[in-house]
Amino acid sequence: MISTKQAAYILDNLTTAVLWFRPDLTLHTLNPAAETLLEVSAKQACGLGVEQLFPRADHCHQALKRVREQRYCVTERGVRLHLFGAKTITVDCSITPVIVEQNIRGVLLELMRIDQHLRITREENLLLQQQAARNVIRGLAHEIKNPLGGLRGAAQLLARELPDKNLREYTDIIIGEADRLQNLLNRMLLPQGVSHKKLTNIHQIIIRVSQIISSEPETRIKIEYDFDPSIPELYLDPDQMIQALLNIMRNAVQALNGFGKIQICTRIQRQMSLGGRHHKLLARIDVRDNGPGIAPHLIDHIFYPLVTSRAEGTGLGLSIAQSLVNQHGGLIECTSQPGDTVFTIWLPMETEKR
Repeated sequence: MISTKQAAYILDNLTTAVLWFRPDLTLHTLNPAAETLLEVSAKQACGLGVEQLFPRADHCHQALKRVREQRYCVTERGVRLHLFGAKTITVDCSITPVIVEQNIRGVLLELMRIDQHLRITREENLLLQQQAARNVIRGLAHEIKNPLGGLRGAAQLLARELPDKNLREYTDIIIGEADRLQNLLNRMLLPQGVSHKKLTNIHQIIIRVSQIISSEPETRIKIEYDFDPSIPELYLDPDQMIQALLNIMRNAVQALNGFGKIQICTRIQRQMSLGGRHHKLLARIDVRDNGPGIAPHLIDHIFYPLVTSRAEGTGLGLSIAQSLVNQHGGLIECTSQPGDTVFTIWLPMETEKR
């Protein structure tokens, strides 16, 4: 039989977060693992009710009450808990009644965070989607190259026939954009890793894409920036990154139906794994819009080619963006709810040639 002091020592050294609630469901104590998980000290948390400790977690509140009243253990999977400071975590939890001599003395709540496991699974799915998308895109790229060459040739012939040289500005735009798309297609058809990369300021690319979006007709989108000036130049292909960001931002504009707000935020992420490879530093680019959000049945499939919620959409923009970012060792993720959709681009910050 272990002593109370030994039991406390064991509890303090567990890696699982453990919280002990009194019968009235106010917190009696919690171990250091729980303090770390909930980002709150025992001094701050002890004495709080379960509703105060986990606001907006009604399902958890009801489960604790059921265990207290019916005296049986409950296990819940994938529970989302809202913490102090508006942070949200996903956990598996086990709830156990504490019974001494037939009397209920409290309820134990064990929490195990699973965000990282979920993220790894989601990342693996995205990489599989990207591989499927790449195969489709390569086939489409071959089909697009021929009419694109014809378009460029027709623009050149038209430029020769125009009587007014000032009008050639428009044919020059057609030829220039055809050449840019031709270069992009050629690079998409090359084996992965072969690209025209150079040290590039990612913020300049974001500004350029924003200018393109803002100049498009019938678009009244407010674009806000929150840049981290400490992000150094990244080793990437500017044309590919422009196209990837353009596809993502046009997707946001279409979701907003021409009216709304897009926020672009850049940050540095330290010590993170991506695609099975550990990186000391990653650049994070968040493209956030306040549109209606993505339908739940589509959110896990939006990076597949030909998946779209719009009748006039092709369903290629996001799959192409994912392919282009993946060629830089990066990944695009998405979270969405009504009024808040975020596309996150992760880019390794290593500057050596890969």
